[in-house]
Amino acid sequence: MTVLVIGGSGFLGTELVRQAVAAGHETAATFASRAGSASGATWHPLDIRDPRHVAAVIADVAPSVVVNASSGQSDWAVTADGAIHVALAAAEQGCRLAHVSSDAVFSGARVRYDESSLPDPITPYGAAKAAAETVVRLTMPDAVVARTSLILGHGRSPHERMVHALAARTRQGVLFTDDIRCPVHVEDLATALWEIALSDAVGMFHLAGPDALSRYDLGVLIARNQGLDAADLPAGRRADTQLPGALDLRLDSRGTQGRLGTRIRGAREFLRDEGRPVREPW
Repeated sequence: MTVLVIGGSGFLGTELVRQAVAAGHETAATFASRAGSASGATWHPLDIRDPRHVAAVIADVAPSVVVNASSGQSDWAVTADGAIHVALAAAEQGCRLAHVSSDAVFSGARVRYDESSLPDPITPYGAAKAAAETVVRLTMPDAVVARTSLILGHGRSPHERMVHALAARTRQGVLFTDDIRCPVHVEDLATALWEIALSDAVGMFHLAGPDALSRYDLGVLIARNQGLDAADLPAGRRADTQLPGALDLRLDSRGTQGRLGTRIRGAREFLRDEGRPVREPW
């Protein structure tokens, strides 16, 4: 089986590529500016904003499954239009599509959101992700859309790097005590994505951990796990700033977890012992 990871050089994409190669799949991946470091994959430069380029890469690779793990944050041309280009090209080639979305599609007004919840974004990034979800589901009714939350793993995620910088006082800022999410380990997320993508499942899935933690409390766990002094971490309230976005936003993944063989750990567990295997092979 040939699989294609769009955004394969990113944090999640790198793990998706690694797992696909390890499972013995013929693996192709795309990058925007620099090929990823994962070996065993064929790398393709891709400007996801260009529909002809997207169509050409997917036609050239001819994958059975496409996983779109790309993100341009609030850049509409990448996050929204790019996802549309991937969906249209995958539909044209008859590929199965798994599209990775975000809890940013929600405002936080309801606090807890399950798979049936409708998007109500309040940021440009959330609006772009919500638009991408809608087009993917309309263009490819048999596609999978998987929302996730803060992605962590092995000290290499943006949030973990920020905690290290704050603890070392090489970066200014604070960790918010009132900004709550449901973190997920990148290995668990990638494994669950492949499980869903390689099945005949369709529709909406939520892939986040069961622990709801503030960014400050999460930072304390990261510090303790990675040998930092948690006392050095500055705390503050997001509500006291002008930053847009949800405060308490909890992605309810219980419905999805009940359908998976992959067990998604909470941050309290995986930051206690990242090395312990918890997943079934796929």
